[in-house]
Amino acid sequence: IHGKKPLKNTEKESSTKSQKISPNDPEAGWFHKGDHKQVFAYNVQTACDRNGWVLGYSVHSGNTHDTQAFPSLFEKIIPFNPTYIIADAGYKTPTIAQFLLKQEITPVFPYTRPRRKPENREIVYDEYYDCYLDENNIVYRYTTTNRKGYREYKAFGQEKSKRVITRHVWQEALETCEDIRHSDGMRELYRERKESVERLFGTAKEHHGFRYTHLIGKALMEFKAGLTFACLNMKKLANILEMRS
Repeated sequence: IHGKKPLKNTEKESSTKSQKISPNDPEAGWFHKGDHKQVFAYNVQTACDRNGWVLGYSVHSGNTHDTQAFPSLFEKIIPFNPTYIIADAGYKTPTIAQFLLKQEITPVFPYTRPRRKPENREIVYDEYYDCYLDENNIVYRYTTTNRKGYREYKAFGQEKSKRVITRHVWQEALETCEDIRHSDGMRELYRERKESVERLFGTAKEHHGFRYTHLIGKALMEFKAGLTFACLNMKKLANILEMRS
């Protein structure tokens, strides 16, 4: 665009950086959950099918955002040729939406509140003319695309000309995901997460020590996660065989 180099995935690019380093485990990351819980931890990304069978996992430092951890997890599940990927709000970004749609995989995301700044909540995007209209009917037209992958819109010759409205170059993909979310059966499909990955993680936390990090180093955490998920799959298989006998 405009003779510039291709855009990089800059979403949450600083999310893996931390000013805090654990003296006991430098590979762990400073994890924030809400306004109160702050600990050194690991981020275990997990994918399973609708029946709760673990298909793949990846382990990252606790301060790695879901968007940065997604590529390594996706590599583990692509051999299963998924047609749908049901994911929580942490994965609902223009970059991931664009990537999955390009792979001809249907993303199923939950509802999330609009993330616009307060001063931009009243603006409306006109897809046909590729411009924005604010609360005073002032038109903001496209000017350039910045290095972070956002198209910039400005109102020329107006008192508000210094105001800049931004739109991600792949925002349309995220809007397509919203259309998918409202399609027949999609909400019911998303609710199945409670019976699959959410139940899986609940079991891992309550009965297999996933609530706390007991081991030091990413390698040991990967070993623990792999062994735990393998055991959960075998336990599920054993229960199925018992019911059939």
